[in-house]
Amino acid sequence: MMLFGVKGEKILLKIDGMTCGHCVMRVEKILNGLEGVKRARVSLKKNRAEIIYDDKKTTVEIMKNAVIEAGYNIDE
Repeated sequence: MMLFGVKGEKILLKIDGMTCGHCVMRVEKILNGLEGVKRARVSLKKNRAEIIYDDKKTTVEIMKNAVIEAGYNIDE
């Protein structure tokens, strides 16, 4: 799949606890810093992250845990 001009697997994570633009930047920085994440874009308005990743280098569980460790919640 291609999103944002980047090939890879796509996932949408619903994130609770973000209240401002700083939260968005923090979550984007954390996700984009993970090995295997090609591009993460976070929306405060939609309370979610759209992530393109290489499933050979990372897992959804790793991404979820990184967000949780940063102090936010993942809606299942």
